[in-house]
Formats: sequence, structure tokens, C-alpha cells
Amino acid sequence: MRRARWLAGIGVAVLAATMGGCAADDGTPTLTWYINPDAGGQERIAQQCTEAADGAYRIETSLLPRDAASQREQLARRLAANDRSIDIMSLDPPFIPELAEPGFLSAVPDDLQDTDGIVQGAIDSASWKDELVTVPFWANTQLLWYQESVAEEAGLDMSQPVTWDQLMDAAEENDLVLGVQGTLAESLTVWINALVASAGGEILTNPDASPDEMELGLDSDAGRAAAEILQRIGSDGLGGPGFSTADENAGLAAFQREGGSFMVNWPFVWPALKEAAPDIADDLGWAVYPRVDEGTEAAPPVGGINLGVGAFSEHQDLAWDAVACIVQPEHQAEYFVSDGNPPSSTEAYEDAAVQKEFPMADTIRESLDLGAPRPQTPYYNEISIGLQRTWHPPGSVDPETTPKTSTEFILAVLRGERLL
Repeated sequence: MRRARWLAGIGVAVLAATMGGCAADDGTPTLTWYINPDAGGQERIAQQCTEAADGAYRIETSLLPRDAASQREQLARRLAANDRSIDIMSLDPPFIPELAEPGFLSAVPDDLQDTDGIVQGAIDSASWKDELVTVPFWANTQLLWYQESVAEEAGLDMSQPVTWDQLMDAAEENDLVLGVQGTLAESLTVWINALVASAGGEILTNPDASPDEMELGLDSDAGRAAAEILQRIGSDGLGGPGFSTADENAGLAAFQREGGSFMVNWPFVWPALKEAAPDIADDLGWAVYPRVDEGTEAAPPVGGINLGVGAFSEHQDLAWDAVACIVQPEHQAEYFVSDGNPPSSTEAYEDAAVQKEFPMADTIRESLDLGAPRPQTPYYNEISIGLQRTWHPPGSVDPETTPKTSTEFILAVLRGERLL
């Protein structure tokens, strides 16, 4: 009954037929790894692990859609149909509880349960109900990027933690533009969650509760502190004229234009700036995510990809063997250098090529240990879209009313009383 309610809740249509596992002509089992789009690194690792398997199995990759929401929809539909062709999956962390709760993920074996040497943010995002249900592969986080000359002129000591208030004051006093993501999209949820968590709060306080019993932490001091930051940046024009439609790429573009100064963004900006704006790259500095309160450590965003095995795969043991190969530190380090996706393995950060190619690698690792995942719940989609609908455009956010009205709206959606 729990599974039936879950399927009804997300509107999954069960497919009429399932696909069976397959074997190569020579009898070698073929494992299908459903990968998210990248620059070819996962395909290369699949080939390397196929060679290392020495005939025990071979890995073929199948490309998922580019956006995370479409990836979620495709996998959920096929797993709901008991699709046996899904062996290994590259999973976006927010959607893992949605697949774990109805039993769509194979249990992680004991030999892959050891989390020593894995950054904390990746462990948290790979778990559900305090149990590791996927294996961390690569992790992602946002840093505070800045132009050193601008920070110096603004009088900020970037060797010390800085706050959002300091950045907003510097932008206002020096006619600068802050690179932030205010668009009506998942990036807005990422920002709100990081602000609430950095202020010591949580968007969802009881993540494994049923929708009727869920409690949100938005209508709180932490939620109001987050709202104040969005409101000031939006209403005072500190995010630039296109702030309400700005995503990560737009934030990077604003950072390169006149008035560019400080930006919160993912590590992809480093290779992008080296190629497109080498003069800015030469002046680039980086630090851990801004604090909300001076005396409280920041809780930066956490993203990345974790690996799961389909519960209906005909080759689950072989699939987990392949996962153990894929996540080896040397593969993660090589993947970071080639594709720019940071490792979940702390050992990989010590790799000489990583340190050379990404001089901010140690800051990324520190950020991932401080990071706070987005709400871990099977109903994440409803919470994320509910936040976007009630906190956009950021300039219209009211610290006194938005956290409360947002809470009421999201809870009504979860209880079936409102539609998104």
C-alpha cells in the first residue's frame, strides 16, 4: 500500500512491458550504466572497468536526458515497471529518497558501506533514513569566487570568512554586481536551502515523516534571515538587471562584465574562465561560501552524482562490483581533471594532477565537508517547486510573510489540498 500511495503521489505511469538483461555474443554479461551527460568521462571509466573485469562483465553506457527533472522522470517510470535492464544509475542526490522509499534500489553491500575517506556532504546526500542507499561517486559544491583586485579595493579581507552582509554592503558602496542565481528554477532552491542551513535552520525538519506529519523550518529566524538576503539583493538591484532570470551561466557572464565582483557558483567556472577570460582568471580568488551569521560556519550547497543499482537488475552482484571499480579514487581524480567534476573521495584530492589543474581543490574539499544537502525526502519535487513558486521573484520576497505563506502553500500541496 505504501508503494501504491507513492506511485499515485508522483503520478508514475507503469509501463506495459519490461526489458530484460542481456549478455554479449560471447556470453559475457553486459551491464547497462545510465549516465548523466558529461564530457565523456563516464564512458571512459566504463571502458576501464570493463578491461579490469577481465571477462567477468562488460559495461555499456546509456545517456539520460540533460536536465535532472527528466532524468528523474525516466528512471522512476522504468523502475516502477520493474525494468530489468537498469543495472547502474548515475543519480542526482535530491531524488534518491524518492527511489529508495518504494524499494527501487538494490541494497548497498557491506563492502561498500564504509564511508571513511568520503566527504561528509556526499555521505549525507547518498543516504536515506540514516542508511547508505547509494554509493558516492562525484560531489559538487559552490564556492565564493571573487576578483582579487575588486575585493582589495572594497576593503574586504578574503583570508577570513565573509558574510552576505559584507558582500551586499561592498556591492552597494562600490556599484558592483553580485553573481547569484535568482531564476525560477532548481538553482533558486539550492540558494534558499544554503541560506537557511547557513543560518542554522532546516527547510524540512522531519524528512522521513508522512506528508500529513511533515514540518517545515521556513517560518523561523533562519528562514527570515534567508528571505532578508534575497529581498535586499533583488530590491536593491545588487544582482544586476537580469537577476530574476539569472542561472549559473548568467551569473558567470555577469561576473565577467564591468561591475563583476563576487559570485557563488560551482567549480565549472574555473575552466570556463581560463578559456574565455584569462585576464579575469589571473585575478581570480576563491573562498568557502559566505556566512549568514558571522559566528556560524556556512553550509554550502551540495550536488554531484551517486551510483545506485536497480532492484530488478538480473546482475546486481556484478553491478555492485562494477560500482566498486567506478568509484576508485584514481578514477575520481582522473574524472575531475578531464570533466571538472569534483571527487567524493578525499584521497583523490591529493592527486598531483588534481592539485595542478584545480588549485582550489582543497577549498572544494573543505566546502563539501561543511555542505548541507537539499531536503532528503521522497517528496522533494513538491518542496522544491513549492519554494520556487513562493520565493520568486526574489525582490518581492518579504521576510515577515514569505516564510509563513511558503510553509502553508507547500504543506497544502503535500497534503493534497493545493496543486503546484
